[in-house]
Amino acid sequence: MSADHSDLGPELKALAQAILARVDPAIRFAAARAAAGGDRAGSCQQVWCPVCALAALVQGQQHPLLDIVAEHSVALLDVLRALVDDIDAAGPPSPPEPSPPSPTCAYDAPPPPPGPGRYQHIPVTVQE
Repeated sequence: MSADHSDLGPELKALAQAILARVDPAIRFAAARAAAGGDRAGSCQQVWCPVCALAALVQGQQHPLLDIVAEHSVALLDVLRALVDDIDAAGPPSPPEPSPPSPTCAYDAPPPPPGPGRYQHIPVTVQE
């Protein structure tokens, strides 16, 4: 097996695009169905009750939580599609800049710069 995985990125992008292409119609259909079902309101309209939402879904009724899930699912699908389409444009990530060496002990660190608020650094010395 080769240690070079340069072809992995395009394969993963193609897989993600294939998954999005198959999931997209189902999510958009479910969101449209949820939006069109306003006349069949369920008996419980508590917004964050998943049990009532599931019961309304099974009975083909409308529930506020189902509307929220449908709306956010379509938005999430759009974000994922934009991320997959932007993979080639972003290019490889740049290496992180080296950080200054940290002190060996937290007590040797310089005090933080003064800022707004009422926090005051109090140095602590432990004697054994």
